[in-house]
Amino acid sequence: MNTLNLRNTLASIVAAVALLSATGCAVTRGQEPVGAYIDDSAITTAVKARFVENTEVDAAAISVETMKGTVMLSGFAKNQKEKDTAQSLTWKVNGVKAVKNEITVRP
Repeated sequence: MNTLNLRNTLASIVAAVALLSATGCAVTRGQEPVGAYIDDSAITTAVKARFVENTEVDAAAISVETMKGTVMLSGFAKNQKEKDTAQSLTWKVNGVKAVKNEITVRP
């Protein structure tokens, strides 16, 4: 019976250490916490979805990356209106703190 208690105690300690170390983990993207990475992914997905829904923006031609709420747009637009529309749609997504619009207008 004593061995069983020791085994359960040891298992509990190992589980607790694993749980505590996992909550402090950071992903390699700039060492941001896992929760921030998930939020950034949600923002990126929401921005891309708005591009797909909008007929003025070619979602396939514009890349979206998010880091700590700052969204960077890159790629190519047919005209200035498409570039401006992409930026405007990005600002409408919850959680966006800043937008860096690096979209190039094709000549």
